[in-house]
Amino acid sequence: MLITFESKVGRVTMFGDVALHLLRMMGNTGTVPGALLARDIPVALEKLEQGLAAEAAPVSTSSEDEEEERQEKPNLRVRAFPLIGLLKDSLKHGCDLLWEQEGTAPLKF
Repeated sequence: MLITFESKVGRVTMFGDVALHLLRMMGNTGTVPGALLARDIPVALEKLEQGLAAEAAPVSTSSEDEEEERQEKPNLRVRAFPLIGLLKDSLKHGCDLLWEQEGTAPLKF
């Protein structure tokens, strides 16, 4: 499943599992479709940044296999980068953010 985030300033499409995880980090339930009003973006962005920082903290008890797997996958902050940019641009221009599962009816503003 793919999830598309869209505002009047841009569009970002992500894998569903990553998108849902990021939505939950922002304090959202992970409901698709969904929306975030422009006035709520600062709080959501702050929660997302804090959640990403917490997940990036090194874990000293990981095994070699877990460490190899972690190095093979892009970290969550890298995957979140386009969404963070869209949130910042939406905030800058006072735009709401909508998200929808890819392949469904187009997003409406």
